[in-house]
Amino acid sequence: MINGIIKQAVAQNASDIHLTAGSAPVYRINGVLQKQELPLVTEACLWQFAKEQANADLKENTGELDFACDFKICRLRVNIYRHSGKTAAAIRLIKNEVPALKALNVPLAVEDFAGLRSGLVLLTGPTGSGKSTTLAALVEQINQNRAVHIITLEDPVEYKFTELQALIHQREIGGDTGSFAAGLRAALREDPDVIMVGELRDAETIAIAVTAAETGHLVLATLHTRDAVSALARMVDVFPADKQQQIRMQLAETLQGVIAQQLVPDNNGGRTAAFEVLTVPP
Repeated sequence: MINGIIKQAVAQNASDIHLTAGSAPVYRINGVLQKQELPLVTEACLWQFAKEQANADLKENTGELDFACDFKICRLRVNIYRHSGKTAAAIRLIKNEVPALKALNVPLAVEDFAGLRSGLVLLTGPTGSGKSTTLAALVEQINQNRAVHIITLEDPVEYKFTELQALIHQREIGGDTGSFAAGLRAALREDPDVIMVGELRDAETIAIAVTAAETGHLVLATLHTRDAVSALARMVDVFPADKQQQIRMQLAETLQGVIAQQLVPDNNGGRTAAFEVLTVPP
């Protein structure tokens, strides 16, 4: 049943699927939730889906289950949770092919970041604004053009890369390493040229990422802020007052640019990304 729901969602170009036991599926299409005229989802179907895709028994798990998996026509990022005594799921649909930067209509300044040899590049924007897609496209641009070692730290792994020019190792938080901070610390001993960090969540992770950029690596990472300038304030504000001057000095030395993006309606009834790009001159 759920396999059919996913196939129909892909056919309608949905970005997300919401499933609740006892209710009809809901798709998010062009940012808008749309209830589908499909059979009601059952607890048994959700339990079977979790068993098949994550080898998890929801009868024993009353909290949350978070995982990513390969489906025939796309990848899935799945969160299954309990809601008022019922089982529910939120499923993000991820295309199998990593998009090219040109296909995303990014400004030329964003493409230039893929040619950097070192420093820190931040991608920021609200949840669901396409940050992960732009980040993956940047990595793919490097993969197509440079013989470098790329390490990604993701929670969970979303786009899967096929090695072209680059050597790529994708590490999943919780499965391959304990945390973003632990994975970053270990990455510095794994001879990387480029490190992609799925999210800068705390002061420890930010500090290690900035140190990695200082020591000659190119670090690509995301934050949750609404514009480019707010990203800098967020980076500084997570540190205690006596550490903020130090992080300001480190950012002044390492920051190469900030990409802020949002998805906005286009003229064809869909959505397109709008970018704000902050570049750092010499």
